Amino acid sequence: MWTFLQDQILGMKWLGVLIGKLLSEFGFDITGRFGGTIQFFIYDVIKIVILLCALIFIISYIQSYFPPERTKKILGRVHGIGANILAALLGTVTPFCSCSSIPLFIGFTGAGLPLGVTFSFLISSPMVDLGSLVLLMSIFGARVAIVYVVLGLVIAVAGGTLIEKLHLENQVEAFIRNGKSIDIAQEELKAKDRLKYSKDQVAGTFRKVFPYILAGVGIGAFIHNWIPEDLIVKFLGNGNPFGVVLATSAGVPMYADIFGCIPIAEALLAKGAKLGVILSFMMGVTTLSLPSMIMLKKAIKPKLLGVFVAICTAGIVLVGYFFNAIQHLMI
Repeated sequence: MWTFLQDQILGMKWLGVLIGKLLSEFGFDITGRFGGTIQFFIYDVIKIVILLCALIFIISYIQSYFPPERTKKILGRVHGIGANILAALLGTVTPFCSCSSIPLFIGFTGAGLPLGVTFSFLISSPMVDLGSLVLLMSIFGARVAIVYVVLGLVIAVAGGTLIEKLHLENQVEAFIRNGKSIDIAQEELKAKDRLKYSKDQVAGTFRKVFPYILAGVGIGAFIHNWIPEDLIVKFLGNGNPFGVVLATSAGVPMYADIFGCIPIAEALLAKGAKLGVILSFMMGVTTLSLPSMIMLKKAIKPKLLGVFVAICTAGIVLVGYFFNAIQHLMI
């Protein structure tokens, strides 16, 4: 039953078979490079769009119970490492990419929440949202997805706690530290309002991320059908002990969310790349993308930005090598 859920409901393998049959009817050789590329592209675009819309609707409905003001009040009631844990958990029901999380981070910091707590939120939000759990399950299985999310939360809590201990509050730009927080009464939404909010979020997020889905699927289709398997194994397989570091570095210049990374990860796995290498690449893209670092630099000073990048990079690399070591147990 679980295999059926993973392969046919989340993975939609039936869809791949159906598209393959349709393409064959139109004269395409799906075992060849060109036909295989078309099949991969159509199948992954449709699959990811369906999962995208379903996940955003569900997560947005949950998120409607945690608007920024309510989240701030919840975090303000808890202190110590418990606050970091709670911030990391709340990060899992917020936007899907780091650029969307940074405005919330700035708002929480300006409202006077402890710096370590806000950084736990900032690390967790793009790295381990609920969408990543379901999407990773569709490719790698439940064990990999659950361990990935748990380790991502550990990085978020540990990173935020370390930043708190370093007392780097003076590294936040003055206009944020001196900002005034105004509490606005939150109107309790009715069920129909939450449904409308969720539908609006689906439409808005789809328009924003669809180009990145097309780009990600295009890259994945190219890797899957045109790049020789031995080349992938050489650079990202057992033959390269620095594959994790290479993959993390390669992810930083990109800007995408988990939906854009999935088809690339899927293609790399099929070509023989190590599991930890693939997950490190995904974490690098979603957490340390160059555009998000440029946005964050406007809010914090270089020293704090450097500490944040160092903590995230170290955590991602360690997670990558950990998954490489246990891959035989996971897949």
